[in-house]
Amino acid sequence: MFERGSADEVVAIDCETTGLNVRTDDIITIAAIKIRGNRILTSEHFEATVRPEAGMRAEAIKVHRLRQADVAQGPLIWKALPSFLHFVRGRPLVGYYLDFDIAMLDKYVLPFIGIELPNSRIEVSKLYYERKYGDAPPNTSIDLSFAALLKDLNIPPLAQHDAFNDALMTAMMYVLLRDMKERGIRIPRLRTHAVFDPTGA
Repeated sequence: MFERGSADEVVAIDCETTGLNVRTDDIITIAAIKIRGNRILTSEHFEATVRPEAGMRAEAIKVHRLRQADVAQGPLIWKALPSFLHFVRGRPLVGYYLDFDIAMLDKYVLPFIGIELPNSRIEVSKLYYERKYGDAPPNTSIDLSFAALLKDLNIPPLAQHDAFNDALMTAMMYVLLRDMKERGIRIPRLRTHAVFDPTGA
């Protein structure tokens, strides 16, 4: 876990879960894709579907389209975790609202190896904010949705809430945003002529 690997390598990750409660919900799919420099190495990826201990909620099934029967034959996460940890090693982790994915993973990683994931984190919504809203005037309307990032970066939308697809789109976001930062390019904002009135009139 402390072997960082090549200095220009990071790993984009995504997890799909039975719900949004870190304490009571479980991971059902994990995907990780290696990025080296400006190359997304889809041939070097990790992907696993695991059998959750928590029940599958109807709301979650509508999102990721995986039923209990679809994951029933998968291993428990404890079986998949060593391969995932070996794949990511100490490389920085890239994600969209990454803290949730890390919190879900740490729930299993901590009892497994005695520490939480030590990897540094790169949040693509933060990179996007810097490129689009970093110089925005007060009261600017801010949209950090996944759809907004895809649209502004001209990334073709793949089927979302699939761990591999989401990790791949996140990897594309990272590569493009990092390149824009290096070249000093900002994402244009729509200009409005509305004047903010603090009285609300």
